[in-house]
Amino acid sequence: MTNALAQLLDTLDLEKIDVNIYRGQTPETRNKRVFGGQVFAQAMRAAQDTVSAERMVHSQHAYFLRPGNPNIPILFEVDAIRDGKSFTTRRVVASQRGSAIFNTELSFQVTEQGFSHQATMPQCTPPEELSDDSIRWAKLLQAMGRKAQDISKRPIEMRSVDPLDLVNPTPRQAEQLIWIKTAGVIDDNNGQQDSALHHAILAFASDYNLMGTSLLPHGVSLSTPELQPASLDHCIWFHDKFRADEWLLYAMDSPRSSHARGLSRGSFFSRDGRLVASTIQEGLMRLHASE
Repeated sequence: MTNALAQLLDTLDLEKIDVNIYRGQTPETRNKRVFGGQVFAQAMRAAQDTVSAERMVHSQHAYFLRPGNPNIPILFEVDAIRDGKSFTTRRVVASQRGSAIFNTELSFQVTEQGFSHQATMPQCTPPEELSDDSIRWAKLLQAMGRKAQDISKRPIEMRSVDPLDLVNPTPRQAEQLIWIKTAGVIDDNNGQQDSALHHAILAFASDYNLMGTSLLPHGVSLSTPELQPASLDHCIWFHDKFRADEWLLYAMDSPRSSHARGLSRGSFFSRDGRLVASTIQEGLMRLHASE
């Protein structure tokens, strides 16, 4: 396990300070705001701690209300809305210094048998034949005379099937395929997989690259100086078992952008072709005039 992955696991290990109240920290970062996937996953971990282990999260719907300050702890307050025979509902509000920065609702379900169908996994180059996106980004930043982040500090490894040019983007279809997994193996608990933890890690990773998909047709990237990007809301659904430390294909597309907002969708497929999770996000894509 890399130090970055160990740090992510520490970040997802919240401190319980009272009944249904938890405190989370943000790792040291050069970013001025908390990564949305982090608070999304931390809120999931807080809710999971209030639900019996046999009930797994199957959906989470969230809104990002204010930018999170990475230098201040985040408080997560869980509202135990309902515990039914098959489903459990939780609401979580994340706050800093008395102001809500994020809220979310989660639904948990006992395992049931029923109808089953799914979309077909896209055919693409396997991850073993692709290069690590972090290495490519580091070389790109060095060529620009900028300091690159040590790739060992990235908890999620990503390999793009058709890599983007973030510096000189050109218009292309609003679709991209990226293989992802944790940068290291996640130890099982006495031989038993901690599925709840794998859910939280995938929730964290689901915020990577998704909003950028809606920028592809416009020849703009998240590195464009005039762009003001921000996640507005984020949803994820879990359909089947998976491991976050094994390669998953993240297939993304954007059906629409309008009114300075872009809608993006994502599907996670396991190597054996199972659709294990789906996600949708709307992001702010405000382009300011260059000075």
